[in-house]
Parts: sequence; C-alpha cells; structure tokens
Amino acid sequence: MRKPALIRRAVPAALLAATAVMLTACGGGDATEDAASSIVRSTTSVAGAGVLGNGRSTENVCGPTAPVDPAGVEGTTRKVAHAAGESAVPADPQRIVVLDTDKLDTVCALGLQDRLVGAAVTGAVGTQPQYLGTAVAGVEPVGTLQEPNIEKIAALKPDLILGSKFRTPELYQQLSAVAPTTFTEKVGTTWKENLLLDGTALGRGASAKAVLDAYQTEATETGRSLDSAQTEASVVRFMPGVVRTYGPDSFSGQVLADAGVRRPAFQRLEGAKDQRFAEISTEELSKADGDIIYVSFYGDEARGQGTDVMNGGLWQGLGAVKDRRVFAVDDEIWMTGIGVVAARGILDDLKASLNGYTN
Repeated sequence: MRKPALIRRAVPAALLAATAVMLTACGGGDATEDAASSIVRSTTSVAGAGVLGNGRSTENVCGPTAPVDPAGVEGTTRKVAHAAGESAVPADPQRIVVLDTDKLDTVCALGLQDRLVGAAVTGAVGTQPQYLGTAVAGVEPVGTLQEPNIEKIAALKPDLILGSKFRTPELYQQLSAVAPTTFTEKVGTTWKENLLLDGTALGRGASAKAVLDAYQTEATETGRSLDSAQTEASVVRFMPGVVRTYGPDSFSGQVLADAGVRRPAFQRLEGAKDQRFAEISTEELSKADGDIIYVSFYGDEARGQGTDVMNGGLWQGLGAVKDRRVFAVDDEIWMTGIGVVAARGILDDLKASLNGYTN
C-alpha cells in the first residue's frame, strides 16, 4: 500500500507548518497546486475524521435551463424507448415528478428544477437532498423511493414521471395512467446511462450528453492534477447495524475510477458477483484501510454507531487513521445522489483532500 503524500511528495515538516499558517490566514488554497499548498486542515471532525464540504456552495449548483432537442418531435410529443417499453412524452415537459435521486440530480443538472412538482425521498432522511440546495428544497415529497404515493403524484397533475424498474416495477401501469412515464433499468451502477435516458425523456438528450462529457473531462483533469493513480482510496459507509466498503461498480467507485484513483485490494472485489459493495464486520476493519479513507453515514443512527466504531481500538489502529488521512463525506453526494451533480461534488472532495491531512 502506497503512502503517496509521505513518499512521492516528500515535504519538509517546517514547510508543512508554514503552509498550515498560510492556509489559516488565506482561507485555503487551490487544490490543484502542489502538495505543500494543498494540505487540508479541517476545522471540524467526526471521531477524528476531517469533514469535507463544509464550505460547499449550493447557490448555483443547478445548471442553466438546457435547450429543447428539436429532433424526434411529433406534434407536441416525442417517443422514448425505455426499460418498461416505449412512451410518448411531452416534447418540453412542464410538470415533472421524479421517483429516484438520480432523476432529481439530472433535472437539476439540466436546469429544469423550477418544473419539478414532486420527488420521492430516501427513507433515512425524508427530505430533498441538501447538496442540491434551495433549488429543490421546497419540492413536494411524494413518498419514499421504495413506496411512492400514487395519490399524491396524481394530485400534482404531472405531465412526465421519471422512475426506475429497479425500485418499483409493479407500479409502472399505475404511474402511466397518471402521466407519461419512463423507467430506467437500474440505479447507481448505470448512472451515466440513466443521465442520457432521463435527459432524452426531458427533451434534452443532447444537453445531457454535453453535461456528461464535461464531467468526464473534469474527472480526467482532476486525476492528472492530483497524480491520483499513486493513491489507494478506501470508501466506507456506516448504515444502521452495517458497515460497508464500496467497490468499482458503485457510484462513488466509478467516480474514483474516472479520476484515476486506485482502490485497496479488498475493495476491488475481484471475482465477486456483486462489485458494488461488501459488508464487513467490526472485527474486519482492516478491510477498510487504504492510503486514505472516505467515510459516510446513512442517517443519524448510523452516524452514532459509526462514531463509536471509529473511536474504537481496531479503527484507531488503521494506517490511514494513524497518518491522519480519514475524511468524512456527505452521504447524499457520495452514496445516494448517483447523478452528475453529485459526481462533480465527489471530484471537489478529491481536489480538497486526496493529497491532504486532517489536523
């Protein structure tokens, strides 16, 4: 296991101390500069882990309104093939309901947030994701991802519903009776394909591709500027009663790969049927180690349990913990957002931390 910030970028202790003073005085530095000027000094922590994203702005997180695709329009509709069949959807939908977090993220990325009339929410949080800011904060909840409320959805009189076959395949006919509905096949692992399909259903397929291409370029440039291939990053999530490490097929794992970040051997999940994640016991915390660890918490209960684990001896014995290279990240961005806006948030976290330390 490499120690990139200690070996490949050796910096004298006096220079690190001077850098810390400069960062305190200047409020931070450009995360793409050399290692000395990009050292992270977190002001808050969770069980010793520096908290990333405290200063993240959500003011302009959603994009400008994307133009309508002129191609494929027949009268006032366009036909869209999707996981549940084919639907004639409005050429330029005005009242949108989304039943998964990736669809909410996509609507925001394409600048259509003002047309959202309803959105399903995650059970552990119960509100719209904070990383998308005030643009979606007031959107009417229409049940949970697993149990959307058909009556609430119908009362909102949508002209387009975006859902997924993975979550609620049995509800497609009921939803289609309310408004034209398109389903993606899966969530998370296919987030890029979902962005393109949902973008097409929203009448903005070309813009969705442009947004995805811009993300891919940013990810590549981020990896190059950070020399990210020299670092093995671990991703750990605490859920109620469960500890998970995340692999290459997970949303966060894909973003790390796009940025060229390597993974610890266990978290590559080579040969595993499901390469999204693996559950580990609190006696197997060595499988959570890496050159750097990113940790998230799914709800308040998980935060309490995770904090207890992180204060324990086995966690404190991990190499990344001893090296002060553990960072707490926003679960909505790294885990449940599963869209391009969230992916850009992960890149921001990498820029702020991959070559950094906590206090």
